[in-house]
Amino acid sequence: MKEQIILVDVNDFPVGYMEKLEAHQKGVLHRAFSVFIFNSKNELLLQQRAKNKYHSGGLWTNTCCSHPRPGENNLEAANRRLMEEMGMKADLSYAFNFTYEAEFNNGLIEHELDHVFFGKSDLIPVLNREEVEDFKYLSLSLLKEELQYKPDEYTPWLKICLEKVIEHYQSL
Repeated sequence: MKEQIILVDVNDFPVGYMEKLEAHQKGVLHRAFSVFIFNSKNELLLQQRAKNKYHSGGLWTNTCCSHPRPGENNLEAANRRLMEEMGMKADLSYAFNFTYEAEFNNGLIEHELDHVFFGKSDLIPVLNREEVEDFKYLSLSLLKEELQYKPDEYTPWLKICLEKVIEHYQSL
């Protein structure tokens, strides 16, 4: 069975389910989450998406992101995916959500209501090579510089939400 994702309205109320690839082909609004893990130096753990991903392959992004499955809450999904992609656990806490839409060169469209979670960890990730090419830690100020000078190396959703991430992280 192909992976189903949760379709939502603008208020995050579930309105149905759809196969993940079909939802990205049609650009329908669906629920997603993004995890941002910071180490004890307040550096953000970034991943480089595997080059064979169905979109944004080889681009740098937040620690991990994906979609909750039907019947799974956002926190459960975030913890599951953090282990599946990065081979690590962290105590995650909800920070905020945002909605965005981005079109990709291959015709796919991300239209997501994205729930953002923060965590702290000094663990070295154990990468799932089918999902993740590489990782690095960057300070938020250095990441902002990289986004300014090398924007094509980063995912659209990271560029869209970074200011809000910084704002919420600094208020902790």
